[in-house]
Amino acid sequence: MRRRSFIEISSLLPLALAIIPNYVFSAPKISWQELIGKGNPELFGDGYKLRKEAYDSFLKMKESALKDGIDIQVVSGYRDFYHQRRIWNRKYKLFTQQGLSEEETIEKIIEYSTIPGTSRHHWGTDLDIIDGNSKQPKKVLLTRHFEENGPYFKLKNWMDEHANSFGFYLVYTNSDHRKGFKYEPWHYSFKPLSKVYLNEFLEIDILEQIKNENILGFDHFSKNFIGNYLNNNILDINPELLP
Repeated sequence: MRRRSFIEISSLLPLALAIIPNYVFSAPKISWQELIGKGNPELFGDGYKLRKEAYDSFLKMKESALKDGIDIQVVSGYRDFYHQRRIWNRKYKLFTQQGLSEEETIEKIIEYSTIPGTSRHHWGTDLDIIDGNSKQPKKVLLTRHFEENGPYFKLKNWMDEHANSFGFYLVYTNSDHRKGFKYEPWHYSFKPLSKVYLNEFLEIDILEQIKNENILGFDHFSKNFIGNYLNNNILDINPELLP
């Protein structure tokens, strides 16, 4: 390298270092129990729970959004295995009572809800958000509320522009080519942690770990079904969040 080029590049290093986000760090490893929502992680938050690094960055994002008149409120943060099982079993009973077969019920549930033990919310890195400064509809987490003329459209636009700079990325995008869970404009993940945790989660034999957990419909969770579920629902997400 010529000396002049070296000097020009070197002169840019302080500026480059200054703009590296302060959430760049090595994500600590967590146990497989924590990855499936059964551990005892240290969590932070008032009315919601996140891991420390995600919580600190969320507070900075919330503070920044407030300056633009948006009050980011967390509807759901950390959920443990048993919370997710309650969600699953409640929906299972509801859909089967409505006349769906067991197979149809499972397919209906996994349009939006994860099998217990497989939720990103188990990691303390993901959150569902709304704008507290908007008039609240009866059911807040509906796609139409984040579209034009919806109460959270301003929030959606702000997040599209700023969320990544705080380490948060939309998980289930509205890409036409994506399979698995439907589009969720409210669900964001703290990439510096969750990207590492997803990689570790994929090493778990999830079928073995949840086989005796009283999950309704478990008898239909064949290896082939779980394989497709992992490929379509767990891995067909925003590419920025893949290992």
